[in-house]
Amino acid sequence: MRVVYRGLAVVAAVAAAAATLVAVLPSGPDEVAAGPVTAPPAAPSSSGPAPSPAATAKAVPSPGSSLAPGYTAMEALYADPRVPRLTREVKRMALPKPSRRVVKDVRTGLAVPDLSKPWKTSGAAPFTTKQVLPKQRGTSMRGIFVTCPLPIMRQKSPRDTALLAARWTLNHHPQGSKITWLASQPVKHGWMLIYRVKYGKHQSRAAVVIMDGGMSKPGLAFVTVPDSQRKQWRDIGRVVAGVRVLG
Repeated sequence: MRVVYRGLAVVAAVAAAAATLVAVLPSGPDEVAAGPVTAPPAAPSSSGPAPSPAATAKAVPSPGSSLAPGYTAMEALYADPRVPRLTREVKRMALPKPSRRVVKDVRTGLAVPDLSKPWKTSGAAPFTTKQVLPKQRGTSMRGIFVTCPLPIMRQKSPRDTALLAARWTLNHHPQGSKITWLASQPVKHGWMLIYRVKYGKHQSRAAVVIMDGGMSKPGLAFVTVPDSQRKQWRDIGRVVAGVRVLG
């Protein structure tokens, strides 16, 4: 009988532990909601006063850096002094007729203009298509026109996605570059932006087109031309007017 009583005692103890475990665990995954990711508050010094609200605020993301803790992609954009707000004062622009000669980019699902001389096709990597203007003496800057799958996080609206893409293109301009918006408007399946990039005493004209070509990611078309090749600034309008979905 003692053996039986000991066995019953063990069973009762296991049942009690299981009941306790059930009580502390959520009954379903919806009971644990993921909150926003924020920067951890500064730990107070053992001998000093509690931190002020300013000390526990989110850190401001530095230009060109990865997202600071707690910041969304758009918040980081708005905190970047290199990229001004896109206001209603930035108007649409009339676009030329699309070019009949195109380059097909099957990875983005887009067809883009095949620009005439002095543009020429170049090795695309790390992009999927690439056209360039001739190199110039005394500078590494020259016109480039590239396409690739969207290299940044897609946003809910094509306009916001285009804004983030324009910020990303500053990686392909000299350090200290700043944007001034020249035109902004929707295009079929996406959005386009034309802008000036100023760096020191020089500037480039640039544009991005974000367009959904039916692939896993939208496609990006990006063109930039420095002021030393300003005769080709007219090609920027041809680029944004000529981007379209394949098929």
